[in-house]
Amino acid sequence: MRIELEYEPLELPLAVPFTIARGTRAVAENVLIRLTWEAPDGRRLIGLGEAAPNAYYGENVATVRAALDAYAPLLGDDPLALEAILARLARALGHNAAARAAIDMALHDLAGQLTGLPLWRWWGLERNAGPLTSFTIGMAAPPVVAQRAEAAAAAGFPLLKIKLGSGDLAQDRAILAAVREATSAQLMVDANAAWSPQEAVRIGPDLVAAGVELLEQPVAASDLAGMAYVHAHVPLPLIADESCVVAEDVPRIAPACDGINIKLMKCGGLRPARRLIEVARAHGLQVMVGCMVESSLAITAATHLLPWLDYADLDGHLLLAADPFSGATHEQGHLTPPDRPGLGVVPHLV
Repeated sequence: MRIELEYEPLELPLAVPFTIARGTRAVAENVLIRLTWEAPDGRRLIGLGEAAPNAYYGENVATVRAALDAYAPLLGDDPLALEAILARLARALGHNAAARAAIDMALHDLAGQLTGLPLWRWWGLERNAGPLTSFTIGMAAPPVVAQRAEAAAAAGFPLLKIKLGSGDLAQDRAILAAVREATSAQLMVDANAAWSPQEAVRIGPDLVAAGVELLEQPVAASDLAGMAYVHAHVPLPLIADESCVVAEDVPRIAPACDGINIKLMKCGGLRPARRLIEVARAHGLQVMVGCMVESSLAITAATHLLPWLDYADLDGHLLLAADPFSGATHEQGHLTPPDRPGLGVVPHLV
């Protein structure tokens, strides 16, 4: 039986509006896909996937739907033929990484169900290995950010990612100082490419004094010279996010940073993410896996990668007013993937 694809909108209201350097959103407009396939033993299996398109990478719900329509006839009849299927999709229609990520994770879900194994076991990994996840605090007035950071730490998140890049370095410093006064939690900072290299270096001593453990994407994605300048002058691990999308980017950016942030929605899914990890390791880089605003469906898919990582920022589902899926569990910053076959995700509101 051929693999059949269906999709529908997946609107995810956030608990509070989420602001980064590029703007604010109150609802994530994602797409849910289902791949249906009849196994040789007669079982009717359904694999789930989620696309979380981001305008920064040229995608939205309309582009995802169009890409899925183009990909649907190319899925074939064997969900275990992951490499061949994904290669066909890429040849037929490039870019559209979020759409391909949804198909990739749904194929992995089908394959795991067929074999009766959760992904982490299929890959030969330990279920409980891997780093803590951070919990992200979006930009707002310093007292608001401090209050949210204090509440997150009290709720069991020992590692917080603070979004900076407000356009006013004094405001960024005030946010950082307010957060540090409110909580002793471990801190990361992400500027989402909003600073100039000179601004990043000027705020560097403030980051160090506040005990920030990691700086993510301080400068524009294309400014590798600027990234290298910051890398040379700010004594913190420097992680490239927007500057590194696919495995082919790694050799170019490796001299300018200490590590990369992989996102399924940037690179096209779990299979490309594994290639990124391998190439990054070959270049001596650390590895983080992050996310967009996603439900537990896409987040759980990414948690199966945890044992291969140095850092994790898999909190998109924790920002939602209501999560339509159950999957990975969270305790004191530790994410644990399910022990059910495939992704192990269970829908409960859809």
